[in-house]
Amino acid sequence: MRALIFAAGKGERMRPLTETTPKPLLPAGGKPLLAWHLEKLAALGVADVVLNISWLAECFEPALGDGSQWGLRLHYSHEGPEPLETGGGMLKALDLLAGEAFLAVNGDIWTDYDFGRLPAVPTGQAHLVMVDNPEQHPRGDFHLDATGRLSAEGEPRLTFSGIGLYRPGILDNWRGQPGADSDPPRFKLAPLLKAAMQRGQVSGEWHRGRWTDVGTPERLARLDAQLRGA
Repeated sequence: MRALIFAAGKGERMRPLTETTPKPLLPAGGKPLLAWHLEKLAALGVADVVLNISWLAECFEPALGDGSQWGLRLHYSHEGPEPLETGGGMLKALDLLAGEAFLAVNGDIWTDYDFGRLPAVPTGQAHLVMVDNPEQHPRGDFHLDATGRLSAEGEPRLTFSGIGLYRPGILDNWRGQPGADSDPPRFKLAPLLKAAMQRGQVSGEWHRGRWTDVGTPERLARLDAQLRGA
């Protein structure tokens, strides 16, 4: 399996920290947020990891190198000066993902979720890890039913953790998405996921452990203190 880490965002809510450092490279617990993911992926046996980069793209390779320090091979998918959103970024990275099912994770989260719990391949087009709704997102994203299927409607709702397993086919209908006619295509993944949910092609699981969306300097400081045992 190959993996994709979303690392292209501008991190505007994290300013001034992200004026000179991309959000996924901000330190928590003594190492960059990205390093926590890379360690887990290496332990899982993933050999090739793709990073989609845009904002302060020149910072990543000096900080992470070629991935050899984790026993990985890092591949950089440069999106240009403007990030391509989740769908556009995934589409641009597909060639580097070898046309097979791949793990994708947001570079700006921290979690104790064990990537080894993911299925080898999704039964449908995608398998998403869900978490309890955080205080900043009380309405959640999707409903997980008793059979393990996700839907855009229904109660109760959980929040998408930013960890998922995807088949490349999730992007088959990307040309009809808003923004897809730009050059390069810039569009969100969520509408394609919701369409796949309507077809019963998205499964999910509920992670009840630790998870943080590092979206503000305050949440980063809190996470850093927790990881350092302060």
